[in-house]
Amino acid sequence: MMMSSSGVVICFLFLFLATASSLPTFRKGRPREGFLGSPPTRFLIAELPKAHYFTQKLDHLDANSNITWNQRYFVNDSFWDKGFGPVFLMIGGEGPANPVWNVEGAWIEYAQENRALTIQLEHRFYGASHPTSSTSVENLRYLTSEQALADLAYFREYMSDAFKTGDAAWIAFGGSYSGALAAWVRLKYPHLFSAAMATSAPVQAQLNFVEYAEVVSASLASKSTSCVSAVQTATTALETMVKSEAGRAELTKLFQLCSPLDADTRNISSFAESVAGNIFGIVQYNKDNRAFEGAVGTNITIDTICSIMLNKAIGNELTRYAALNSLMMKTYGIKCQEISYNAMVDDMKNTNWSNDIGGRMWFYQTCNEFGYYQTTDSKNQPFGTLFPLSFFIKQCIDVFGPEFDQAHIERGIAWTNENYGGKNISATRVLFPNGSIDPWHALGITNHVIGPEKSIYIEGTAHCANMYPPLATDIIQLQTARLQISEQLELWTLEG
Repeated sequence: MMMSSSGVVICFLFLFLATASSLPTFRKGRPREGFLGSPPTRFLIAELPKAHYFTQKLDHLDANSNITWNQRYFVNDSFWDKGFGPVFLMIGGEGPANPVWNVEGAWIEYAQENRALTIQLEHRFYGASHPTSSTSVENLRYLTSEQALADLAYFREYMSDAFKTGDAAWIAFGGSYSGALAAWVRLKYPHLFSAAMATSAPVQAQLNFVEYAEVVSASLASKSTSCVSAVQTATTALETMVKSEAGRAELTKLFQLCSPLDADTRNISSFAESVAGNIFGIVQYNKDNRAFEGAVGTNITIDTICSIMLNKAIGNELTRYAALNSLMMKTYGIKCQEISYNAMVDDMKNTNWSNDIGGRMWFYQTCNEFGYYQTTDSKNQPFGTLFPLSFFIKQCIDVFGPEFDQAHIERGIAWTNENYGGKNISATRVLFPNGSIDPWHALGITNHVIGPEKSIYIEGTAHCANMYPPLATDIIQLQTARLQISEQLELWTLEG
C-alpha cells in the first residue's frame, strides 16, 4: 500500500493557522490545530496514505440507535507481517488526523521493528470526521470521551475482521489528549486492546489547572531564574498600565493590538492570556515539536525567550516582553493581535464545519468533561493575576449557554475521574512517557514504576517529545526513553 521514498522534505501540515488569522496561535494550552503537531516527512503529499472512511455509529450508548456517519482513517501495511504481526492503532486527538503520522514518527520505527500494521483513526468531530450536520450544542452531546472510546472499540472489531489480524496484539498509541484515550481504551476494552502507549497523557481531569503556569515558570528557571524575574517584572508593569487609559493606549501600540485595549476586564484578561500564551506555547513544545520548527523554518525555544527577556539593549522588561510578542507575530504572519473577548467568543460560537478548525469542539470538551483551565490563580508563577478561573467559566457560559456553569463543569470532571480513575487508573500494560519541561505532566502519571503499568519521566523534554522522529541531536534522556519504549513494545508484541 505504501510508496517509494523521496528525498524531498515536506512538512505540509501546519501546526498553527496563524497566517490566516489575527486570533492567538495558542489558546488554553492548545495550538489551534491540536496538541500533537506534524513531523517533517521525506514523502511528497501525493505519496502519503490515502484517506479511507468507516461507517461508524453515532450513539454507542443507545442500543436502539441506528444512525451512522463516516469516520476517516489511514493505513500503512508496508511493514506488516500479514496475519501474524501486531496492529498499532494511532488514536486521533482534538485536531485533524495527519497522514504524515502514518509514515513518520518514532512509532513507525517501532512498527518496522515489530513488522506491525499501522492504522490512524481520526477522532469524531475533528478533521473530516463529521458525525452531525453542524457543531451546535445539541449535536455536541455526541462529543464525549466515552463515545470516542466506543468508536475505537467498534472500529477495532471491524478492522480485525477486514484485515484478518487473528490473535495478533492490538496496541493503542496516543499523545496528549489522545494519550489519555489510549490509556482509557485499554482500561475500558482490555479484551480488544492488549496494551497502550500513553504519551504526555493528562489522565487527571482538573478544573483549575494552576500547576500549568507553575511548571512553565520552573521550566524557564531551569534556564535562568533571572529570566523568570524579568517576566514577573514585565507582568507587574503590564498589570499597572491596564488600570489607566494612557497605559492601555501604550500597551495597544507596544503589543500591536487590532483594536484599542479598553477597560473591559474581559478584554484585559484576553490580552494578558494572549501574551502569556506566547511563553506557554514555546515552553510546552520546547525543542521537541518538529512541526513548530519545520512549518516556519525557525526554532523558538526557552533559550529564545530568555535571550530576549534578559537583553537590556532592547529596553526595559515590558519592552522585551513586547519584543517576544513581535517575534511570534512575525514568525506566524500575524499583522495585529486580536484580543477582543467578544471576537474570541464569536469564533468559538461558530457552528459551521467549514469555518471551524477545532477550537470550539475542544473547548466544549473542557467545559463538559475535563476543565484543564490554565489560570493565574497560583502565586508561584510570574504571569500575574489577570486570567483567573472565573474568566474561563464565563467563556463556557457565553459560548455554550448558562447551563455550562461551574457546577456543570465540576460534575463532568468528577464523572471523568470516577469513570477512568484519574491518576489512580487501574489499567495494566500501559506505558506513560512524560517530559519534565511539559506543563501537562502535572496531570499525568510520572512516578509509577511497579508492574506492567509504569511511567517514563524524561528529564529535559517537553510535550510528546518521544513521539517525534529520532534525531542525532536528541538528548541522552530522550534516546534512553525511546530504547525503553522499544523494548517494552517488543515484549508486548511477543506476549500478544
